[in-house]
Formats: sequence, structure tokens, C-alpha cells
Amino acid sequence: MLTRAAPIPTPSSAISRRTLLGAIPAAALATACAPEQGSLGDESFSTAADSTEAIDHSQWNALLGEYVSEGPDGVNLVDYERMKAEASDALTSYLTAMQAIDIESFSADEQFAFWVNLYNAATVDVIVQNWPVESIRDIGLLSLGPWKDDAVTVSGRTLSLDNIEHDILRPEWQDVRIHYAVNCASIGCPNLATEAYTAAKLEEMLDAAAAAFVNHPRGFGGEPGEIIASNIFDWYQSDWGSVEDVLDHARQYAVGPTAKLLEGANDISGYEYDWSINSK
Repeated sequence: MLTRAAPIPTPSSAISRRTLLGAIPAAALATACAPEQGSLGDESFSTAADSTEAIDHSQWNALLGEYVSEGPDGVNLVDYERMKAEASDALTSYLTAMQAIDIESFSADEQFAFWVNLYNAATVDVIVQNWPVESIRDIGLLSLGPWKDDAVTVSGRTLSLDNIEHDILRPEWQDVRIHYAVNCASIGCPNLATEAYTAAKLEEMLDAAAAAFVNHPRGFGGEPGEIIASNIFDWYQSDWGSVEDVLDHARQYAVGPTAKLLEGANDISGYEYDWSINSK
């Protein structure tokens, strides 16, 4: 079972990977795109004790099973075009059902799975509603994407995607595997899972997501002594601690060529990220 940590502010220098890249100068991005940690203030969500009730994610699970599949290079791809034509109403129905839930009456694990699924479903919905697009960054003004826009309303509180990730998931749970679970509709992002997260399978799914990304070239590539890692490990390095902590974490999941690549490594030479849409 995940342990929900006492909320702490994420360092203000952390930059959202959702909005970091683009045509805007880096200095401007550092000011404009930093997640507004703690912006929910006294309206933040709390965890209920000892609830054994489960949230029904079967509708989202069915959508993932039908429209998400692994591509030839190990990246999970979404058939947004077919989903828009066939299942946009089903996606809206799921999001509506989730927004009607009194989330604070559920256990911490149920809440964690809920927020991850809600984030991912709302992101997919943004792409479906704006399809066709070449990158999620094409949505919104100044190539900043949709992450600060109002996305959902839960328990009367209107939330953006950034609120879910940076005000709820990251500070409340402080589990770096969050970065492998939430998906930004991009090739460079860890895979959108082909099934819904559930409390019962949380640890299994989070570890599988971590292993899949760490052992894929978009997680760690290059050659010994010249490691190229995903920008996620740069933008959110403070969630791990240091570069050495990132590498120690990755070695816990690394196998085969990736394990050899990371063996004895103490530095990362560069970072890459592909913002192309993760579509079939």
C-alpha cells in the first residue's frame, strides 16, 4: 500500500515538463511555466481513513483496452482519430462520473489511482476534442499547452491538469513513480497504460511503468560514460534528490543493456524529450 506523505511544497524552481519546451526563451519559461504548488491552499483534498470501497474505473479500462496499443518500438500509441469518431461520448461519460465522486471518502490508494486515471483521461479528452494535432503543445496560447486550463471539477473544486499533478499527486504522495503513471500525450512521455490504475494493482502497475520507461531508450540511452536521459529526470530531479539519486533509482529497475549502461555511472551527459503526439 502506498503511504500518503504529509504535504510539502515542491521547490519553486521546478518546471513543469508539460510546458518547458517550445519557442519561448528558457528564461521566460522559468518564470511563466512553474507549477503553482499549493495553489489549492485550504481547499486541498484530505485522505479518509480505512475505507474499503473501490472506485469503478471499468469504463476507462475499456477505452484504454480498445484504443491504446503498443507500437513496434515499445511506445504505447493511442488511436485518437478512431476514439473521436467512436468513443468521445464514452470518454465524457467516464469523466462526468469521476467528477461526481466524493473522493475524500476513499482510501489513499483509491485516491491515488483516481487522480492518475482522471489526469490521463482528461489529457486524452483534450487531444480528442482538438484532434488532429501534431503535439499537445499546439493546444493553447504561446505553445504552452493546456496544463493550466480548467480541466475538471472535483468536490466543487475546479482543477487544472497542473493542479492534479503538482498540487495533489506530487506533494501529497511524494512517490517518484508518479512520473511514470501520468501521461502527457507525447512520444517522450512514459507510456499511457493499457489498463486503468486500481488500488488493488497499484504497486504492480507503478513498478511495471517504471521498469518499462527506465529500460526504453527514451528513458536512458547513449553509451557508457555518455548517458542521455529523459528530460523528466532533469526537470524533476529534485523529486529524486540528485543526479546520483536518479541513477540509483534507475538501477533498481534496469536490466540487460540498460543495466550495463548504468553500471558504475555517476553522471548524465544530456537530456532529450520528444513532444510528438503519441498517436497511431
